[in-house]
Amino acid sequence: MRFSRFQNWPGLTALLLVTGAILLSGTPLAQAQSVPTTEDRWEPNIRKFEAADKQHPPVTGGNLFIGSSSIVRWPIATSFPDLPCVNRGFGGSRLPDVLKHMDRLIPPHQPAVIVLYCGDNDLAGGRTPEQVRDDYQTFVSKARKIVPEAKIVWIAIKPSGKRWKLRDQIQQANALVKDAQQGDDRQVFVDVWEPMLAADGTPQPELFVADQLHMSAAGYAIWNKLVRPHLVTAPQPAAPSSPKAQSSTKSEPAPKSTSAP
Repeated sequence: MRFSRFQNWPGLTALLLVTGAILLSGTPLAQAQSVPTTEDRWEPNIRKFEAADKQHPPVTGGNLFIGSSSIVRWPIATSFPDLPCVNRGFGGSRLPDVLKHMDRLIPPHQPAVIVLYCGDNDLAGGRTPEQVRDDYQTFVSKARKIVPEAKIVWIAIKPSGKRWKLRDQIQQANALVKDAQQGDDRQVFVDVWEPMLAADGTPQPELFVADQLHMSAAGYAIWNKLVRPHLVTAPQPAAPSSPKAQSSTKSEPAPKSTSAP
């Protein structure tokens, strides 16, 4: 019989049985696969941060850095060894990811300054400049409920060779965020766009590692110079209306995370 040719394929028989069971149950094949969701992606990172905060009580009233891999890869402890800084970036994140987890990231630190870099991955993933602006405003609103008097420092979305085709959207998003900050002296726009461009108006390749997306030491040197003036030099007392602060320490390096800007 022709069917006998398949009798030595036990895997095929198992596959047919499983597929039949799924179809009979009415469960779509897509749902039958176990695929991690975006919501689950960052939970291990956030738990590592929470564990680190318990093991080493964090700086309160200092400078808290949040955002994607440009924050993760930033050697904060060596860039600002004289300042109270903590890095809580998680690589590959977008603004909605930061919004989801900021209620767990910010309160233990009660920062006087929040440095935020995000939006790079948002635009690369298809989100619009307007959505970046709106998410930033939501971030500010939520942050004000946690640390009412904190200064919020937005680092402009950087120019890079890898994402140079998105330059118009990046510049539009930066302009929208800058405009949204007007009238609030506790919001700061740090413009890294022009300082990172060469004389011909394109990104300086030496400011990036081989992928022309993540920054090199030379790139971070520019950010260090531009951001330092906006940081507090010593822990500041928490505002009376903010949640109870924990005891402080000096700068601590962040746990390693995944690599995306």
